Amino acid sequence: MNTLHRCTLPLFLALPLAASAAPDEAALRAIVDKTIQPLMAEHDLPGMAVAVTVGGQSAVFNYGLASRADNKAVDERTVFEVGSVSKAFAATLTAYAQVQGKLALTDHPSKYWPALKGSAIDKATLLHLGTYTAGGLPLQFPDELTEPEPLRYYRDWKPAARPGAIREYSNPSLGLFGHLTARALGRDYADAVEHLLFPAFGMTSSYVNLPESARPDYAWGYRDGKPVHFTGEPFSAVTFGVRTTAADLLRFVQANMAPQQLDPAMRRAVEATHVGYFQVGGMTQGLGWEQYAYPVKLQTLLEGNSESMIWERHRARAVATPTMPITPTLYNKTGSTGGFGAYVLFVPAQKIGIVMLANKNYPIPARVTAAYAILQALASQDVPQK
Repeated sequence: MNTLHRCTLPLFLALPLAASAAPDEAALRAIVDKTIQPLMAEHDLPGMAVAVTVGGQSAVFNYGLASRADNKAVDERTVFEVGSVSKAFAATLTAYAQVQGKLALTDHPSKYWPALKGSAIDKATLLHLGTYTAGGLPLQFPDELTEPEPLRYYRDWKPAARPGAIREYSNPSLGLFGHLTARALGRDYADAVEHLLFPAFGMTSSYVNLPESARPDYAWGYRDGKPVHFTGEPFSAVTFGVRTTAADLLRFVQANMAPQQLDPAMRRAVEATHVGYFQVGGMTQGLGWEQYAYPVKLQTLLEGNSESMIWERHRARAVATPTMPITPTLYNKTGSTGGFGAYVLFVPAQKIGIVMLANKNYPIPARVTAAYAILQALASQDVPQK
């Protein structure tokens, strides 16, 4: 196991939360260390960055190595691949386009990609694509597919159910969702994320197209002991293309926890991603984020993030009146690439948010269990208010 490298990074954010109970820095460090140190040892994780916000206090704790080859430690500048956490940005961009009047979730794909007119996929709406309920699009594109815009794939696709009947987690579904949004905006998807979203959240070290200037800070992911970075596939910029630091991703989390401090259009966009549309077991599927009534049992959270939920079809029950939750809610999203594993969790009512980034794709149940342990420790803190 690599020697632990740890530090805290005060975050001078443009989006502070209201004052609330929060542990001091030493107590916060102790809570995170207690969970993360054994997690890294058990799964032989080269490095991690864990960002936490609680009651308005935020810090980043860095562990291990960003590169084993040159013994480079993870620090506050280290850039990680966040995998499918990228989907939360795609959802936010689509919601922002809707606020701008560029599209509607009730629109059908052919409105923005006319070549899809008359195909089965055109019976779905943008909402179905964004919630994985188009009718059975699979988790991944076929391995042999190399087209950057896989028109033939979508035109030939045969649904397994009517739109809205089943939920099947899917990169082709969310990828098309983001691609159609870019078409509606009339601009390149990566450009829209980098120039519309990242600046709105104060994310200055986040990328879809990684510039040469950021490469020295780009962590190596590890798979079977070998250093790797992700390679592209159709619409990968949408589905798993964001690379960012723990501090920057925490800024996005804080914006989701306190959207009232964003400009009005972006506030409405963020709030739109908190609306739940389909109930799938104990989880409610929104745009990007997956929701649970809080407090939630660990087992319920594990079931909602299980292999079954990733790989299999599940009956979806439409929410009768989709609205933002009025009761306490936990939002979360996992993300993985070949060499990285990410997990994000936040509970606005508790003023608690957690970002966990690792440069190894380790089991999702371990991520969820670790974040839940930190959440429970933070939520149970009996300390004076700041």
